[in-house]
Amino acid sequence: MNQQKLQALLKAGARLSGEQELGSLLQTILSCVMDLAGCDAGTLYLREGEALRFCILRNNTLNTYEGGDGRAPSLPPVPLKKENVCALAFLEDRTICIEDVYNSEVCDFSGPIRYDALTGYRTRSMLVVPMHGRGEVLGVLQLINALDEEGEVCAFSPGMAAVLESVASQAALAIQNVRYLAEIQELFRSFVRVMSTAIDARSPYNANHSRRMAENAGRFAAYLNAEARQNGGEPPFSPAHIEELVMSVWLHDVGKVTTPLEVMDKAERLLPAQRAAIAQRMQAIRLAGRIARLEGRITGEEEQQLAADTRAAEERIAAISRCGFVQDAELEWLGELCGRRWQDETGAEHPWLTAEEAAMLRIRKGTLSNDEREAMQQHVVMTDRLLSQIHFSAGLSHVRQWAAAHHELLNGKGYPRQLTAGEIPPEVRILTILDIFDALVADDRPYKPGMPVQKALGILKAMAEQEGALDPALTNAFIRSRCWQQEAAPGGADPTSAV
Repeated sequence: MNQQKLQALLKAGARLSGEQELGSLLQTILSCVMDLAGCDAGTLYLREGEALRFCILRNNTLNTYEGGDGRAPSLPPVPLKKENVCALAFLEDRTICIEDVYNSEVCDFSGPIRYDALTGYRTRSMLVVPMHGRGEVLGVLQLINALDEEGEVCAFSPGMAAVLESVASQAALAIQNVRYLAEIQELFRSFVRVMSTAIDARSPYNANHSRRMAENAGRFAAYLNAEARQNGGEPPFSPAHIEELVMSVWLHDVGKVTTPLEVMDKAERLLPAQRAAIAQRMQAIRLAGRIARLEGRITGEEEQQLAADTRAAEERIAAISRCGFVQDAELEWLGELCGRRWQDETGAEHPWLTAEEAAMLRIRKGTLSNDEREAMQQHVVMTDRLLSQIHFSAGLSHVRQWAAAHHELLNGKGYPRQLTAGEIPPEVRILTILDIFDALVADDRPYKPGMPVQKALGILKAMAEQEGALDPALTNAFIRSRCWQQEAAPGGADPTSAV
């Protein structure tokens, strides 16, 4: 082997070991072996079931290159039968070198000959090399028409066959490594999805939150890429960048594993035990009124009025407990109710409504008390703490930071760290928009019905343009994207295609 070929061989090994994506690796393999062999055409097959599947084929004379765009060539797979030369090399695990296929009896070459008749090409020399991996033959490299220094077709040399056997083994090992890496990555992704789904499923009111957000995140990032291309700019998200963003979405609520369910599932201001205690107390007041009437301490009309008052109070308390916002009139009525007293059988006096119950009913907006809201907000602190225990790869190095900051707002009024705009990266801004939107429109929340999309978008715009809480440019892009509807991106591209 001359110095030039040796250098090419060394470079081929370096190129193969550097690829981490299967499609790019297969392209590199075929390119390297064709350059080393100095041939005109080549095909790379990988085993798939009981056949060899065309992965990449290249013919310089015919200017044909299929499979290099990530899509497999549109040729049927080759059955694993010995009449096909590539299948024969695979099944017998041996290199086959043919000087002229038209005059060879090694196997049936009617297929290549028919192809030549259709294209005007002339297939002569052929070298077919199995690709040995760890404990298995993965596929076959088939090279066609070696070229001499003058560019004329010649036979493949025995020495070149030995060189390509070595390179084919390196290629097979590289393919296995890439496949193993992909399997490990998918195992991690699957574990994250399962863990996130399990945490969401703790509450029937939050069962699909992370999944919806992850789908919207991928589509929105793809939309931003398509919009940038349409405007002549550079797409902001690579596939790896999108994966990192989506992974942070899947993990953003992992801290809710420690949030008490009675807080996370709180559908109204009063806890079930408090509702039950009030109902029991009102019944006791009615019974006390009946005893008082029987003892002649009150009239029948007074007993009836007392019973009507307790039932009206129960209904009004239930309505306040469930309402979205407590009005001033209700707060005034609650104060009056706390002032009413009743006597039990021992003569002891009790309020109709306890101070603790009244405090819960006086929550102006939402269903959580300050203590409960603080407990709920602790989930982002726990998210950060839990994710600190995971050793993320370099490609996922921002997941913890982004996931733990999804409740921060640009105006500094978010939590837990009250970050300001300069401290919040674009990925977190996107995550926050997605999270707020899903919380507004979701119809599986305990404390409110799902909001119409247009009203939710209006709230997002107000938060961005009036309150300064959200990024205006990203908020408007989100609204344009309609990613929650899985609509096409600008220019007709599918916004999910880059995910």
